[in-house]
Amino acid sequence: MGTTSSRVAIATLMAAALPVSGAVASDTSSGSVRNLYDGRLMPDEQVNAYRNIDALFPTRVVPASSSPHKFGERSVTLDDFTFTDDDTTYDLYDFMSLNRVSGLIVVHDNDIVLEQYALGNDRDTPWMSMSVVKSIASTLIGAAIQDGHIGSLDDNVVQYVPELEGSAYDGVSVEHILLMASGVAWDETYDDPDSDRREMLERQISQEQGSIIEQMATLERVGDPGEVWNYSTGETQLLAAIIEGAVGTSVSDYLSETLWASYGMEHDAEWWLDAEDGQEIGGSGLLATLRDYARFGQFILDERHNDNGQGVLPDGWVDTAGRTHEVGGETVPYGYSWWPVGDEGAFAAVGIFGQWVFVHPDKNMVIAMTGAQPKSLGFEIVPVSRFFHALTDVITE
Repeated sequence: MGTTSSRVAIATLMAAALPVSGAVASDTSSGSVRNLYDGRLMPDEQVNAYRNIDALFPTRVVPASSSPHKFGERSVTLDDFTFTDDDTTYDLYDFMSLNRVSGLIVVHDNDIVLEQYALGNDRDTPWMSMSVVKSIASTLIGAAIQDGHIGSLDDNVVQYVPELEGSAYDGVSVEHILLMASGVAWDETYDDPDSDRREMLERQISQEQGSIIEQMATLERVGDPGEVWNYSTGETQLLAAIIEGAVGTSVSDYLSETLWASYGMEHDAEWWLDAEDGQEIGGSGLLATLRDYARFGQFILDERHNDNGQGVLPDGWVDTAGRTHEVGGETVPYGYSWWPVGDEGAFAAVGIFGQWVFVHPDKNMVIAMTGAQPKSLGFEIVPVSRFFHALTDVITE
């Protein structure tokens, strides 16, 4: 099942109203996991927590490559670059400061043209992914189809997760889960202690293996599969369960086999588990460096240009994963756990508090960003996607 590490006692997590103690460097402290999601950490606590999320839950190591994928480097002058939104003009320094960006890397034609760190980070600093990992989990579904572990996107979820037999998910397809179009009810509100998302967090804190899947099995249906779109971190937990059930190994090991080591990530990653030696949290909790997040984007870009039957992913997967889809007769701006961004074919993996992997295939551009916005949503002062498009236009003109 891979190597497992846990740097904090379960008793500490269960008493999470208090700061986690003894889990990170002695001169700093992380707030509780509940406070992390509530956005109730002071700036220095927040940054420390995001660098040390492996102190909050048990993790499994995702081994990196002994021969990392190499980026070139190219000098591009951006001193005069500005971006105007709603009659306010911002430069790169405003963007970094106002959005509390901890790292920004821009890769064009596999060349790093901009790499900037802040808040004490550098190129070797690991940082939490939050929902960026949803796009990684969905990519592993594509790899499992290409490898023959999953027969079809139309396969019933219970074929790979038998614990869901007889639940609202019985009859839901793998593709429905990728699109979050299962028709099963879910409340994603991060800071509402009564939401389904927070129940999922409480079950993660309880560290009872399989309890999140048990939660998913109790949910009710609100519409037919494919007819209702509803953003659900719980359904990306099902992606992890599908991968484990189909492949027969841990999700971390399969990630290393198909991408992390094989493509050439420089650093080992760590991935949250639902319990010691348990299952990966499919919707959040990967800890990796900014350059490796950029390599993930570059992998996606390379796979998009590799439609010859020889790729890690099925032919056409990247374009389908990154575009809008029709759900219940309406166009939904969501793909296979990716967000389409603008009308130029770009798409992004996006995580709360300011985590991004932006991919623009037509312009051969990848932008990865990590951040520490004070609340999970609504604190993006400079619009990130529009800023990225403007930056892309300047670099590729």
